[in-house]
Amino acid sequence: MNIKGLDYNTKRKPLLMPEYGREIQKMVDYAATLPNKTDRQRCAETIVKLMITKVPQLRENSNYEQTLWDHLYLMSHKQLDINWPYDVAEAEKLLAKPAPMPLPSRSDHVHLRHYGRLVEKLFERLKAMPAGAERDELARLTAGQMKRDLANWGHGSMDDERVASDLARFTDGKIQLAPGQLRPTRPEADYRPDPQRRKKRK
Repeated sequence: MNIKGLDYNTKRKPLLMPEYGREIQKMVDYAATLPNKTDRQRCAETIVKLMITKVPQLRENSNYEQTLWDHLYLMSHKQLDINWPYDVAEAEKLLAKPAPMPLPSRSDHVHLRHYGRLVEKLFERLKAMPAGAERDELARLTAGQMKRDLANWGHGSMDDERVASDLARFTDGKIQLAPGQLRPTRPEADYRPDPQRRKKRK
């Protein structure tokens, strides 16, 4: 339906900074047409004060004022001739699209999917560490993480012998722990479902 006299958004130019709204954009367009530089300056400063009310979360950034003036510069299509309080030469970088993320290479492939990349990195760290209390503590934490991973993948199965064997094998024999030395980082009972939680409310 097309009603004569109504102005539809579909017929308007797209906004460069839609977060500020069309009224702010109109103010910026008007400021750029003012013949007097003093008036343009005063108008620009007023617009910036209004812009922060539209996007108040910008105040959380330490350089939010710089960002506001950068946005104003972009919204004016670089046509606003005023004394800019900040250097806006780098403003266009705000509109730059982020670089595409590289695809994982073969070297990034996770060989032990049930343990994951984090545990693989812990194995490498343990192999490079000298013997001592720090390595023993990291080995204990790694074993606890391995047990949790096995619980997630094995539906509650936490085999101490398997964890001890895997820990020795994947650290090239550097870490030798007996199954009895393995302790979870939290009580094993925490991994078991609580029957009380399954009771229906009366």
